[in-house]
Amino acid sequence: MDPAGGAAVAVRAPVPTWLVTGERAGRREAAIAARLAHDDGAGGLELPTVIILEGLSDGGSALAFDPADGSVGVAPVPKVLRIAPGCLHCSGNLVLRVTLNRVLRHPPARLYISLATAEHLELLRAWLSEPPYGDLLDLQSDIAA
Repeated sequence: MDPAGGAAVAVRAPVPTWLVTGERAGRREAAIAARLAHDDGAGGLELPTVIILEGLSDGGSALAFDPADGSVGVAPVPKVLRIAPGCLHCSGNLVLRVTLNRVLRHPPARLYISLATAEHLELLRAWLSEPPYGDLLDLQSDIAA
């Protein structure tokens, strides 16, 4: 319980978050897959990683995880979410805001956000640094694919 007599409020660590940019969806997805393969086993993650991808895949995505075929190689299996293409900053961040709010209800171990264009990357980074996301996300260095 807190000193005021109310229920204790659990403080959670911010989610390490990377913004991934690059001209081709396949390259962005391959960069994330390589990072996952490199980080797997580092820290014994119990929570899945969440990957938010803007737009459609080029086909043959490096992030198509199918535990049934035994080729996942990452545990637990990452949750991949695709959102509609279009500048996440110019759209008023509505689609990203809704997606982030859903993801952060049960915070993942790591979060990758793949952007189709880096045109407004700094504005998006600034928006993610403001409340409420500034306290919930630990923005890492950007990944250029």
